[in-house]
Amino acid sequence: MKIENSLQSFIIKAIESLYGQTIAPEQALLQKTKKEFEGHLTLVVFPFLKTSKKGPEQTAQEIGEWLISNCAEISKFNVIKGFLNLTVATRCWLQLLNEIHEIENYGIRKGEADAPLVMVEYSSPNTNKPLHLGHVRNNLLGYSLSEVLKANGYRVIKTNIVNDRGIHICKSMLAWQKWGNMETPQSSSKKGDHLVGDYYVLFDKHYKAELAELQAQGMSKEEAEANSTLMKEAREMLRKWEAKDENTVELWKLMNSWVYEGFDETYKKLGVDFDEIYYESETYLDGKETVLDGLKKGIFYQKEDGSVWADLTSEGLDQKLLLRSDGTSVYMTQDIGTAQQRFKAHKDLSKMIHVVGNEQNYHFQVLSILLDKLGYEFGKGLVHFSYGMVELPEGKMKSREGTVVDADDLVEEMVSTAKVTSEELGKLDEATEDEANNIARIVGMGALKYFILKVDPKKNMTFNPKESIDFNGNTGPFIQYTYARIQSVIRKATDLGLTIPASISTDIALSTKEETLIQLIADYKAIVKQAGTEYNPALIANYVYDLVKEYNQFYHDCPILKEENSDLKLFRLLLSEEIGKVIRSGMSLLGIEVPDRM
Repeated sequence: MKIENSLQSFIIKAIESLYGQTIAPEQALLQKTKKEFEGHLTLVVFPFLKTSKKGPEQTAQEIGEWLISNCAEISKFNVIKGFLNLTVATRCWLQLLNEIHEIENYGIRKGEADAPLVMVEYSSPNTNKPLHLGHVRNNLLGYSLSEVLKANGYRVIKTNIVNDRGIHICKSMLAWQKWGNMETPQSSSKKGDHLVGDYYVLFDKHYKAELAELQAQGMSKEEAEANSTLMKEAREMLRKWEAKDENTVELWKLMNSWVYEGFDETYKKLGVDFDEIYYESETYLDGKETVLDGLKKGIFYQKEDGSVWADLTSEGLDQKLLLRSDGTSVYMTQDIGTAQQRFKAHKDLSKMIHVVGNEQNYHFQVLSILLDKLGYEFGKGLVHFSYGMVELPEGKMKSREGTVVDADDLVEEMVSTAKVTSEELGKLDEATEDEANNIARIVGMGALKYFILKVDPKKNMTFNPKESIDFNGNTGPFIQYTYARIQSVIRKATDLGLTIPASISTDIALSTKEETLIQLIADYKAIVKQAGTEYNPALIANYVYDLVKEYNQFYHDCPILKEENSDLKLFRLLLSEEIGKVIRSGMSLLGIEVPDRM
């Protein structure tokens, strides 16, 4: 913020003038004054006590008096122990607002052609089941992080790795072969990903029944698992697939095609997209070849059963399986191949960010070490954007048992609830049926996305649909409604023949609330930067909420269109417009739409 930079230079001059000591700019650190105290910015003076050889109150008093005499930006100050609270002159805030008003996309840094290239991987679904609530958090975080990085000037490639091979899809395929009766999405009127997911659950049901039967015959759980006919058939199907057995591959292609159609429909509802999609079936062979090459070079070792392992004990970890005894690959093998392909395709790729839940922390720690051992420079540059699990009020979800919250059902419920709630509150009274449906979609999806994204990604969270659709409090609908309110004010101003000027007078008396709002708008640039540095979209979500909360208090306390002073009226209109722009920009970085009318 320009005001802070200017004040820092004056504080440096004050220390030099008062105490004959030169300090670095980072020593003149200013922070926002706490709400319970008067002022805009606070200087902590404790670091200067050795230089001043005086107590904290006297040192703060002397610096404050020097600033009042020499710095026109400061109108007054107060001292609370070792804290110097500075009040910035009103004209400075008005000047800053004019400067922000001139900038088309304040806070957003446009990426240059030579800007660092970053790849963000998110979604990473398995083709044996539809997307669920856990995937929703993953997709929303990945998409938002991509938008935040773009806003910080990076070139970004949004990518997805589809886990389209392995024992999981073989379980669905085998169940469909045994009990499917040639059922298709068309014949069943089900989305393809739901249909395939049903057979995954069906496999597990029959598998558990088989285990129970074997254990009833006197086998231990481990013996029953080892003797399971179903699991042996699934593993044999995986072996056939890797051997390119024609019938197995054809069935795999057919069922995966059903799943992809379903995924695309869900992605569209969620408002997320990808620039590139990788498939495990196309990357695992590269990884397998690299692992075998590493075996030849002595980087890895082979056990008597033919399986290939990495010894990571020197790194404080354990032994890691890379190829099974039957030669089939594991996830780690595929990820090695995928990393190779990506960095080969994008020679200038500076960073690879994997958006994956925190249960995979160990996996990505190992992946980075293995790539480094194999001699790839990019190994150490892999970033695991690790996020916490999302649960429901009633607890965890389990895919195999079919107890997950399906993403499509969740979206439908959110939009339906948003429409009912909006109708009950009278917010759709003047809308046509099409407008009402569109508003319900925007509000419902805004509620879902905001509720998930406002939580620090590192934390586990509980998603409560009822709490998310509330037009009061820290929710998406509350923010969306405030944006619509601002647009309504601007439309009414236009109807009255008022035009928001290119700049407003800097000779206006403002309330503390109005100055606070300008300060909050100015903070947006730093918040966007911090969110990009820390990989934390929640910073933007909660900043927008704070801005909206302050604006609503201002809206109730200060007349806008009924204000008699014309300069003050135009100021409040321009202030409202700029707040609306920041709301729209911030929500856009979260992948959330804001309606003009509600």
